[in-house]
Amino acid sequence: MVWRETSVEDERREFVELASLSGANVSALCARFGISRQTGYVWLRRRAAGETAFSDRSRRPHASPGRIGAAVEKRLCELRLAHPAWGARKLAALMRRDGIEPPAASTIHAALLRNGLVREEARRPQAYGRFERDEPNALWQMDFKGRKKLEGGGFVHPLTIIDDHSRFAIGLSACADETTTTVRGRLTGVFRRYGLPAAIYVDNGSPWGAGTPGQWTRLRVWLLKLGVETIHGKPYHPQGRGKCERFHRSLDVEVFSMAPLPDVERAQRAFDRWRRVYNYERPHEALGFDTPASRYVPSARGFPERLPEPVYGDGEILRKVPTTKQYIRFKGRWWIVPAAFAGETVAIRPRAPDGTFSVCFGALEIATIDLKRPQNAPQKV
Repeated sequence: MVWRETSVEDERREFVELASLSGANVSALCARFGISRQTGYVWLRRRAAGETAFSDRSRRPHASPGRIGAAVEKRLCELRLAHPAWGARKLAALMRRDGIEPPAASTIHAALLRNGLVREEARRPQAYGRFERDEPNALWQMDFKGRKKLEGGGFVHPLTIIDDHSRFAIGLSACADETTTTVRGRLTGVFRRYGLPAAIYVDNGSPWGAGTPGQWTRLRVWLLKLGVETIHGKPYHPQGRGKCERFHRSLDVEVFSMAPLPDVERAQRAFDRWRRVYNYERPHEALGFDTPASRYVPSARGFPERLPEPVYGDGEILRKVPTTKQYIRFKGRWWIVPAAFAGETVAIRPRAPDGTFSVCFGALEIATIDLKRPQNAPQKV
């Protein structure tokens, strides 16, 4: 039962005064005041102990052993305000780095909630299948995030390059478009600083191509000359690009949602600031809360300022692919080769005594020739 709503404190005071009289029937008084006997005796004990106030006591415990100190909570709030998208585990890792033993992640989260520093939309994890190369530069993941509207008009196209082993952000470029020329220019700068990877993992969009047999792009040929393999992900399987996808989500939360970006130049400056934080300060859960920089070293293979050309043996049949058409001439007939090899020198090598030949760029077969085909239009390879 509960006290009547009118002047609760006065009701309690009157009950205590009446129940304290000599010969008072406490049970009857409890019934008249609409309270239980247990509640009545609680107030009588408080009166006997000298209490004169009849308001409700706080239900807060006298001691909270799990509650963190004010200085620690203040430091947590400072770290959260400096990095609004970082969760309890990352903040704990930062505190350890500063020589402060952090409380449990749940306690940190509770402190952030108390101070209104938790955004509900930041708590939506997405799971991707995970794989990891054994060493830095064995594989880089490269992708365009997709265009983002700029405050001053137009769009920016963020180009992201992540080292698969360390999650180190090799490159984060604010591009005005997604053309081969733009990508090659940005990759050249990255290669000069960090060296060459063994392979680059891309999706099936422009400008990398679809990765289907026989499909070549100028960008893929350029990488081939540098000794960099191009690996294409399976269509409709974003799991293979999980590190890029996760990086893009962090970029959204920690850059694009924080302040509007007026133009491409200022977008690049914002990208550069955040990339440094991401690589050197931000703890990464998949790395045991180490930073990506703690696991990354540049590649030992430097970028050659003069692009290597394929080497062919003496006596090989060589043809130069014209720059204006994708045909080569052999045995008095024209044969189609991939347009990406325009201007390149290729070798024609016998495959078997039956009149079939391989068209090779270096050691790699890029097309075939079959002399048994009827001579009509230039033959597709």
